[in-house]
Amino acid sequence: MRVVPDTSAPGAQAAPLAQTPPSGLSSTEVAERRSRGLTNADPEHTSRSVAHILRANILTRFNLILGVLLAVILAVGEPQDALFGIVLVANALIGIAQELRAKLTLDRLAVLSAPRVRVIRDGTPREIAAGELVSGDLVTVRPGDQLVADGVVRGSTGLQADESLLTGESEPVAKQAGTRLLSGSFVVAGGGDYQATGVGAEAYARKLAAEARRFTLVRSELIEGINRILRYVTWAIPPVAVLLIVTQLHSHENVRDTVAGTVAALVGMVPQGLVLLTSIAFGVAAVTLARRQVLVQQLPAVEGLARVDVVCLDKTGTLTDGNVEFDSLIPLGDGALAGAALGALADDENRNATLAAIGQAFPPPDGWARQAAVPFSSARKWSAASFAGHGAWVLGAPELVLPGDQELLAQAAGLAATGRRVLVLARAPGPLEEESLPADLRAVALILLAERLRPDAAETIAYFTSQGVTLKVISGDSPRTVGAVAARAGVPHADEPVDARQLPDDPGALGQLLEERSVFGRVTPHQKQAMVKALQARGHTVAMTGDGVNDVLALKLADIGIAMGSGAPATRAVAELVLLDGRFATLPGVVAEGRRVTANIERVANLFITKTVWATLLAVAVGVLLLPYPFLPRHLTIIDTLTIGIPSFFLALGPNPRRYVPGFTGRVLRFAIPAGTIVAAATFAAFAVADALGLPLVQQRTAATLVALLLGLCVLVLQAWPLTWRRIVLVSAVLGGFVLLFPVRAVRNFYGLEVPRDVLGETLLIGALGIAAMLGFWVIYRRRGRKPAAVARE
Repeated sequence: MRVVPDTSAPGAQAAPLAQTPPSGLSSTEVAERRSRGLTNADPEHTSRSVAHILRANILTRFNLILGVLLAVILAVGEPQDALFGIVLVANALIGIAQELRAKLTLDRLAVLSAPRVRVIRDGTPREIAAGELVSGDLVTVRPGDQLVADGVVRGSTGLQADESLLTGESEPVAKQAGTRLLSGSFVVAGGGDYQATGVGAEAYARKLAAEARRFTLVRSELIEGINRILRYVTWAIPPVAVLLIVTQLHSHENVRDTVAGTVAALVGMVPQGLVLLTSIAFGVAAVTLARRQVLVQQLPAVEGLARVDVVCLDKTGTLTDGNVEFDSLIPLGDGALAGAALGALADDENRNATLAAIGQAFPPPDGWARQAAVPFSSARKWSAASFAGHGAWVLGAPELVLPGDQELLAQAAGLAATGRRVLVLARAPGPLEEESLPADLRAVALILLAERLRPDAAETIAYFTSQGVTLKVISGDSPRTVGAVAARAGVPHADEPVDARQLPDDPGALGQLLEERSVFGRVTPHQKQAMVKALQARGHTVAMTGDGVNDVLALKLADIGIAMGSGAPATRAVAELVLLDGRFATLPGVVAEGRRVTANIERVANLFITKTVWATLLAVAVGVLLLPYPFLPRHLTIIDTLTIGIPSFFLALGPNPRRYVPGFTGRVLRFAIPAGTIVAAATFAAFAVADALGLPLVQQRTAATLVALLLGLCVLVLQAWPLTWRRIVLVSAVLGGFVLLFPVRAVRNFYGLEVPRDVLGETLLIGALGIAAMLGFWVIYRRRGRKPAAVARE
């Protein structure tokens, strides 16, 4: 028995591996290798584990701070002041429940879209899940397949692999028998079989697809911005705590009041629900998209969707339904053998969709023995084969197969303008020479293929156009064919298609052309990458859709890669989003969901950080002036719950069409710091007036609570603007909830409230002046924010 070395990783010195026979492994051998753990089982999952979810929602820095404060208040304070503990526990439980719900949904979808491989076992070909592959399995691969394990080629029929995702080298590599294959690469041409040698953790690129599918709050501007703000708050807490302890000891006669004042100030500084709501918003978005048959493989894709202003899309499978059908054959000269030649060319187990459509119209002829073949690739845009006694036959794009035949090219261009795909069948008497076109080629026939426009394509195009999203149709087909189909779908400027063979190499000139034109034909995979880079260099956020192996590199490079569920496994592995139902019409809803989530996160962040700002400023002010803190913890629980906690859940999950633009942290701070300063000044003024008139501390704090609540409601209204009837009901319910705290004495006593009748007019006047100041600030803020370069379009 011949042995081959295990070359699953560069430089690896593995023990020799017995060669698997052509019949593949037996069931006994498969079971034995499973028992030894030599499987391709993936330890990574689309979602976080239950343990990870519990840790992420419970063991947070602010939960630790609030937990310590809760323990202190329970030890020496009054139970009513521990109400924030209920919010603390509720936040954790809600976050856990939402993530578990998202986990179940995404895990279920991940199983549906999980890669599958074709293996030979017990002499029979079968399809299995990638995780069921074992070391030594004989795997069959075709164009578009992504390799899920390392291995050694056993048989090759023009097999070419693209290893650019691993090595950065963009040129396909020919794979002959005995050469190695690496997991993470994908087949771009030809086919063959290989013996799996490196499976599971031993695979060279084991984590490539897993990293793309992981459900986690990974890097994004929203998350980074929120974390940056939370770090600022964390740094501010220790010095403020020291200042307050000293101040409250000076202001109060007993430890209980000192603890209550200090805890109230520190609790007020903590934006308790901000991280929770961010996590919930992303999780709900993932679940919502899952219901629409969209698998979110990278959670930041939800944020990226909101920023998208350019969508690059392919014609086949996106504007059209992806089903290629033979239309007609136009003989040229001696075309008697055209039908037989087409049948022979299509008689290939590794044929693509085009040859499959031709094969349905032309059955394999008798007596045509294939001698050599050059498989189709997106770079050369032709395929060829030679047959004993019949010469060499080439099928491909007319302008690339016979570039000098002007009469043929003019005829093909006229046919392409009708929206049909045009191929030329050419013959040469000599043999094939590696991957070069044979000499003395003569055109034998033109083959017309038809594709059906998706019935919802025009409506989808109209949506993107109305939303200010630019569309770029990028295809490998003839520019005239692509232009005709794009025009039928309603793509703007589709009447000026560009032949990609004439595209400039200079990125700047390419970017300028991309700004001016919308339809591009005869685009190679490398040009797709260059086009994405050129658009990104001009400040665009680019989404790329695709379903073919020629789209993989551009999908990986784009800000958001969107793969069709029916597309090649390699495209689904590298994309951030997978449209499981393959419907182009799903995209508007996907983009709208991204906009809704990110715009709403910014809204609720403004609420939370504004409250953190005014609570911090009040703590510093009373600390410097040696005054009691204006609130008890229970007062802040009232304000938090009514003006932030309950409303923010509705705002975070409500509709919002605004497109997100970079600068989240700056915008939040530009709103929160002035708004928080106004709230702090008005609240302190009400507290100081009541104190100057010698009112009891309970009335002073009630006055401060009244003003803080009024201005908190004002901030809520500004963030909820424009007011819909649902938002009006929400604000009215919040205000009604606060009013209902006063009629019943037991409730007033529980929350430590007593209406300051002697200064009620002054208190309400201060509140009104604070609201006027807030509205004035809002007008200035909105005017500055309306500068075109500074704010997103509503």
